[in-house]
Amino acid sequence: MTDITDLSKIIASKGDNPLVLSPVNLQSQEDLELERKLRELKFKQELRKDWILFIVRDVVIFPAAILFILAVSGYSLFIQIHG
Repeated sequence: MTDITDLSKIIASKGDNPLVLSPVNLQSQEDLELERKLRELKFKQELRKDWILFIVRDVVIFPAAILFILAVSGYSLFIQIHG
């Protein structure tokens, strides 16, 4: 795409009256719509990734670590009492 833009600038600059082209005008409405949809998809993907990390870290790992600590301390207390 950059080659086409660069080529169009070269062609526009030739001759007695050079044309002024802006990259915004070269993009079609369809391209802008596709870019917007791509940004939305990337945002949704990041949001989904953040939620998955939250669930794994705060809902699974944190309680499992607490249960493990409680189990080890309970076992230690049990051994101390009966030992």
